[in-house]
This record gives sequence, C-alpha cells and structure tokens, in this order.
Amino acid sequence: MNEHVVLMQGNEAVAEGAIAAGVRFYAGYPITPSSEIAEIMARRMPEVGGVFLQMEDEIASIMAIIGASLAGKKVLTATSGPGFSLMQEGLGYACMVEAPIVLLESMRYGPSTGMPTKVSQMDLMQSRWGTHGDHWIIVLSPASVEESYRLTIRAVNLAEKYRNPVIVLSDETISHLREPIDVSVSPTLTDRKLPVEKSGYLPYRTDISLVPAIANIGTGFHTSFTGLVHGESGFQTANGHVAEALVERLRDKLFNNLDDIIQFETDRVEDAEILFVSFGITARGVSETVETLRSRGRKAGALRLVTLFPFDDDRIRQAAGSARTIIVPELNSGQLVLLIKRVFGDSRKVVPMNKINGDLISPQDILDFLQEENL
Repeated sequence: MNEHVVLMQGNEAVAEGAIAAGVRFYAGYPITPSSEIAEIMARRMPEVGGVFLQMEDEIASIMAIIGASLAGKKVLTATSGPGFSLMQEGLGYACMVEAPIVLLESMRYGPSTGMPTKVSQMDLMQSRWGTHGDHWIIVLSPASVEESYRLTIRAVNLAEKYRNPVIVLSDETISHLREPIDVSVSPTLTDRKLPVEKSGYLPYRTDISLVPAIANIGTGFHTSFTGLVHGESGFQTANGHVAEALVERLRDKLFNNLDDIIQFETDRVEDAEILFVSFGITARGVSETVETLRSRGRKAGALRLVTLFPFDDDRIRQAAGSARTIIVPELNSGQLVLLIKRVFGDSRKVVPMNKINGDLISPQDILDFLQEENL
C-alpha cells in the first residue's frame, strides 16, 4: 500500500482532517457514536500544540469553542443527537456573533436516547432549523471516510471565510466505517479576515463581502460580542432598521456565495428517467442500485447532496435533469423528501422511501421498493 494511503475510521478522519485544517482547540463531551473524535483529539491536540478540554456537558462544549474561536483559534466539537439538541442555543449565539466554529454531528437513532449504536438520518431538519430565529447555516454531509476527512477541512475553511458556524452532518455508519484514504496532498487553508487599523475600528463594519473583520480577543482592539441585535459597534440596540439590516446581512453573506458553498454530485442524470436523490450513507446504496438498473436497461441516475444547506431550489431543479420520477430514500420518516417536493411541486412524481428501524437502506431494499411500488 502507498505510504500516504492510511486506513482510517470515519471519526479518526474527522479528527485528522480538522488538525490538517489548522484546528488547535477542541472542547467536547463524549457521546456515541462520535466519542472516538474526543478520544483522538485528547491525544493529538497536545502533539500539535493545541488544547483539548473535556467539558461537563454539551452546552459548555459549544460555548467553549465559541470563546476559543473569538480568541483566534480554529475550533471543533463533536456530538450526536441528544448533545446536538443541547447545543442549539449556543449554535444560535455563534450565528449572531459570527463565530467561525465547526460542529461534527454523527446521527444516531432517536428521539431521546433512542438506540445510540444504530444509524439514522433523523437530524437533517434539526441541523437547519434547530435554533430559534431567522439565520442561515452551512451543513455538509460526507458519504465516505475520505470525504469525512476532506469535508472537515472544507468545513473549517468555510467557517473561517464566512465567519459562520458549519455543521458536518455524518452518521453512525460513516463514523465507524474504516476505509483507506490518501492524505498525501496538503490542503489549501483559509484564514479569517482580520482588521489592521485600530483607529476607528468597528467590529461589525463590513465591505462588499458582508463578512466583518472581527479582531481576535486579546489583540488590543476594542471588541463587543452579544447575542442581542447589534450595530457595527457590536453594542446592543432595539432599532428595527438595524435589526433588519443585520439579519439580512447574516443571510446574504452566504446567499451571495452559493456557487462557492453548494456542492453536489450527479451520476448519469442526463438521460435518466428515474432519479434517486440522497445524502450520506444512503447514497452508497443508491450508487450500486443505479449500476444494477443500468445493467438491466433502465435509465437510472442519482443526485447526491454534499451541501445540505443552504438548499437552493434552482440548482436542484437544474441538476435533476428531466427525470419524471424522483425517489428519495432516507433513514427517517421523510425529511429530505419535503424539500424535494417543494422544488418540483406537481411537475414530477416525487416518491419517498423511508426506513426507520435502525438498519441501512441496501441496494436490494431499493430494488424491492421499485417492484412493490411498480416504479
């Protein structure tokens, strides 16, 4: 085997990807199926000159990485469903103060404690809508161990570039899968924009990018961070015009850069008559199913969402080709399918395929579903 090709577990790939991206602060609380990340980071952070903190709970974990981020560190935490629920208020705060943080969430079966060692894709909507208020967030979804490594690097870069929280939404199976990955290529890294002049400095003043150059705490600049509505100075206000402008800017700094943020993969959609739309671990079964159907003479194709949010209807519509039947297999009761139905309305036949028993959707499951539904 090539010396640069390493056998890694998905969680290990996340940890090593974060380190390669420059993460030097990790705070977290162990929770299945993401616990290996905390274990690895406890060992690796001191080795690379970073800091590891095991916190008393997930609320403290996300607040710790927000603080470290605002002090200038690239940061990571990891959790699963119940812990992710506890982190939602902190996630909203990070959106408001524009702290570049990365959060790995490995989905397990729920609700509540559920089945910690069983896979699901039940937290899709929570990743976008878990916090209160009107905000935008970036959510990436790996479908392999290598992609866990690459997307964690990309998540750190996007967080730093847009000063926005980024979620890597993985799942139990990807987290615990072991596959060889190539780590020989040094990643391109992105660093946050920092202010230069202290005179006249306002922490939330922006340029055409709409991304503020916020000084790191402790560097001699006057800074102010609050979850309340704030103007360019960072101090709170109840002015409705300022509030509207702030929320619009938090949206537009991402909306104006969808070409940079949104990523998906297509497989033979050009002539597909039946199209599968999926993400994460489910996309692997879809890929094999498309091969099988093509070998049988059926024109099947696939669209895999790598960026789950922002979700852009126009890009999905264009990427889907002209297939008249769209099947959405997912490990929940039907979440992604709601978005796909919104995109196509009554113009296409959109069919949900759901599995909620803690097992994966296999290629044979999909083939059996097609036969049962006469598709």
